[in-house]
Amino acid sequence: MTFVDTGALVLLLAVSAGTATAVMLITFVMGNARGLHRIVDVAWGVAFAAVALVSWSLSDGYGDDGRRAVVALATVVWGLRLAVHIARRGRGHGEDPRYARMLDRAPGSRSLYALRKVYLLQGGLVWLVSLPVQVASLVPEPLDATAAVGLTSWAVGVCFEATGDHQLARFKADPANKGRIMDRGLWSWTRHPNYFGDFLVWWGLYLMACVSWQTALLTVVSPLVMSGLLVFGSGKRLLENHMAQRPGYAEYRARTSGFLPRPPRRPARPSRARER
Repeated sequence: MTFVDTGALVLLLAVSAGTATAVMLITFVMGNARGLHRIVDVAWGVAFAAVALVSWSLSDGYGDDGRRAVVALATVVWGLRLAVHIARRGRGHGEDPRYARMLDRAPGSRSLYALRKVYLLQGGLVWLVSLPVQVASLVPEPLDATAAVGLTSWAVGVCFEATGDHQLARFKADPANKGRIMDRGLWSWTRHPNYFGDFLVWWGLYLMACVSWQTALLTVVSPLVMSGLLVFGSGKRLLENHMAQRPGYAEYRARTSGFLPRPPRRPARPSRARER
């Protein structure tokens, strides 16, 4: 494979898989003991950060130091920010309704079902989605224009996601907004500014691994899978199904973009019957 040491890549892929699995197994033990499996959402960002640090460490002597450092730092910043935000948001709350419904349908042991369908599945996704981080760490070429575009996309994505999360947290903290739909700030431009931010982050990290058609082809599965999860999987689709019956949500949905940011639509004017 051009630009990447194949032996080092195979070792890194194996160790990264073990790292993601270890983070999820430790989280499973904690979540199972507490009877609270929503803790896996915190581990999602932590696992990405752990894989990034392992990739940075094992790629020493193979990848360009500048590219290794930038990719690792970008992933750690994104992963830990997300983990801290989710931990704060979930503090004092019970089980996530998504996991409660899933485990209520468990055909046998709830714990083993959670291990397979929640923790190990997410560990596998962490490994797959983090492919650009692993491959970019082994690239011996210095940062170039494509990487600069990727870093810009990552920065905009993190800012977009963090700003949206902050605006929503402030909105929910105001008792006057209880029962209301958040439709201010970035949330007036897209119904999911946090998911759109994630979208930019992972396409940006992908670009940091694109130094040849081989590395681009090997890692493109990562942003494609993440985009699919955000739009059609456990992100936008599930959340909107949950919100569908909330008062005012239909009107909000009609005037606000579902994903890509754009100015909100103006409400349609009521039609007037022609006078006769």
